[in-house]
Amino acid sequence: MSDSAERRSEPAINVPWPVLLLVAVLIGAHLLRTTLGLDADALALTSPDLAAGRWGGLVTHIFIHASWPHVLMNSVFILAFGAPVCRFLRTSPRGASLFWLFFLACGVVAGVGYAGVASLLARWGLGANDFALVGASGAASGLMGAAARLIEGRGRLGPLTGRTVVGMTVVWILVNAFLGLTGLTPGTAGAPVAWQAHIIGFFAGLLLIPLFARLAGVHRDLTQ
Repeated sequence: MSDSAERRSEPAINVPWPVLLLVAVLIGAHLLRTTLGLDADALALTSPDLAAGRWGGLVTHIFIHASWPHVLMNSVFILAFGAPVCRFLRTSPRGASLFWLFFLACGVVAGVGYAGVASLLARWGLGANDFALVGASGAASGLMGAAARLIEGRGRLGPLTGRTVVGMTVVWILVNAFLGLTGLTPGTAGAPVAWQAHIIGFFAGLLLIPLFARLAGVHRDLTQ
């Protein structure tokens, strides 16, 4: 087959279907919420929720967004970093299911971390307001963490101490520290940026991806 024929046969959207479906679910959930006029805080997550044993918010907050720019920004993030992670775990039903579970696991860990840090800051008098957490950014940050290891390993899982992994980690921490200190809230309709969830979700992705790789049966591709 000629090079021109190969180019014509390539799909217009080269994103794995599990990633596209995940983005469609997030956008659909926001469309449904805004159409029905549901309050985002009803499905959000706060540290008092966890203290009171209300665990549902750990999952529901991932699918609730403050505005259209918020959900669209997270969707672009997921498309960018979810694609290499999904290809690594494979697009079979098993691989797709594990990709979605990985996304949820990173989001849940990010939510627990956010609530824990918020409680500590409030206890120390450094966080008077315990804002409700909404959005998939913590889970998306987990995809970024996993993608960092794949970029380092050129399609396989690179080491945690690799230059690319360390560089992306430092940059992500600095970016979120800047957002947290300045109060800039791009695309969140004025709500504060959950910098804690972003950083913790990123580390969750870094550390959890080897486990999910083994569950997906791609353990031979774990390291260089």
